[in-house]
Amino acid sequence: QVQLVESGGGLVQPGGSLRLSCAASGSIYRIDNMDWYRQAPGKERELVARVIRIGSTNYAESVKGRFTISRDNAKNTVSLQMNSLKPEDTAVYYCKMVIAKSGTYWGTDYWGKGTLVTVSS
Repeated sequence: QVQLVESGGGLVQPGGSLRLSCAASGSIYRIDNMDWYRQAPGKERELVARVIRIGSTNYAESVKGRFTISRDNAKNTVSLQMNSLKPEDTAVYYCKMVIAKSGTYWGTDYWGKGTLVTVSS
């Protein structure tokens, strides 16, 4: 079985920083895309940032220049460094990975349970 566990959420003041991490465990052969999504109250879940296996990244316009996604292929982890946080960044943040399990070739989406980030004074 494959599991994703996020950590690092919490309460931060506007202008502050947080770092989220997500670790995958289980019978993993390969991890392709690693993503961070978020869902604010009353809104749809949205893609915040993506890093592909070779390291290329892309970001939602709303977080460009403030957030940085990175991955460690040896540790099966993905991180999201969030700087200059704004109240509108308040949301539950989810990591998603496309993982091919041992003995398979094609990947499947796996999601973490989410971690709450609250930006408020």
